[in-house]
Amino acid sequence: MAEIIPFRGLLYDTNRVRIEDVLAPPYDIISPEYREALYMQSPFNVVRVDFGKDEPDDTQTNNKYTRARDFLDGWIRDGVIMRSGHPSFYVYEIRYSIEETRKRLLGFLGLVKIEEFGKGSVYPHECTHAKPKQDRLNLMRSCHANTSPIFALYKSSGRRIAEVLSAVTETDPYISAKDISGDVHRLWQIDHRDSIELIVGEMRDKAIYIADGHHRYETAFEFYRENSSQSTPAGSPPFGYVLMFLADMRDEGLTILPTHRLLRTIPPDMDSILSRYFKTQAVSDDFDIRKTLSGKPRSFGFFRRGSPTWQILSYDENMACDICDDLRQTDVIILHELILKKIADTSEIGYEMDVRRALEHVRSGAYRAAFFLNPTRVEDVERAALSSFRMPPKSTYFYPKLLTGLVMNKW
Repeated sequence: MAEIIPFRGLLYDTNRVRIEDVLAPPYDIISPEYREALYMQSPFNVVRVDFGKDEPDDTQTNNKYTRARDFLDGWIRDGVIMRSGHPSFYVYEIRYSIEETRKRLLGFLGLVKIEEFGKGSVYPHECTHAKPKQDRLNLMRSCHANTSPIFALYKSSGRRIAEVLSAVTETDPYISAKDISGDVHRLWQIDHRDSIELIVGEMRDKAIYIADGHHRYETAFEFYRENSSQSTPAGSPPFGYVLMFLADMRDEGLTILPTHRLLRTIPPDMDSILSRYFKTQAVSDDFDIRKTLSGKPRSFGFFRRGSPTWQILSYDENMACDICDDLRQTDVIILHELILKKIADTSEIGYEMDVRRALEHVRSGAYRAAFFLNPTRVEDVERAALSSFRMPPKSTYFYPKLLTGLVMNKW
């Protein structure tokens, strides 16, 4: 099934740079203000490559994509970034805090053979949009590189890969860095033949589920289609592989956070619509919505402007609906298919991860109502992927976020 191979990654020379000054979060969560801060942090910060700035005098031959290429090539030429001497996998560990709990996520970075969705062993679970894909494609065309990894999952019934990765973490890492949240990211290189062969062999029968990075994967597939007739330099991986971070979906360090839905308008018969599918319960004395919903499957919170209460909506499984049985267990699919598709245009839906801020948006009048969800479960992601069903946008927010710049892949 899946084909995963080691590669000669590009890594910063830790003797030339302070590593915490040159790494960055994923491009799609960087605010304009934070991008400016990263630019000021170091002339070698990877944000200049992965998420460069537009300039007023940009042209077709001088723009953020050509500047990204020039930065990357220049850093390689000057030795700021080095290519590993041998094809390797890279062990990646993140120690982080979430809701006052300490966790550890462990996985590895490698190259995964690109396959068209629906025709192989790589499965998506979320919808994508054209604009972000065009941006990533332009960057890839210019740099001929994967500048940031796709976050992907696999399911393993054994522990052979986990044992190899854990053993490596007992040694000194090549990179150890704290991010802006204080989470610690550490990286090791695996270039021992026996360990590489074990990982390749163990992954051969595994399905790969895209967790975060659908746009980058679809971009890589399009880039591969454009260049499939071209040969790559000797010793370089072909265009048909893409950089991924791979973690076992049973890893206890994996966290998925919910993203709540905000509506600018709701129909006057909203109560009638909700009653078709849900049993409702008003809650007046406790607005700790996250805690109240926790542990309640197929339940949602609903709050409208001007109301002194919010409602718990419990899905009534006896109600007829056109959602297939396998997907009726997934909260975000129930909400979108039964309610949001019927009452709201996608462009009119807002998204907010923080319950208190969502409530404030409604109370202030910026939105008319809000739906609150429990986190999507990792088994829901697997179920949707195997059913060839694309979940609605922002169905999952996988945490922690991978840092960009730890390892890159260049043809």
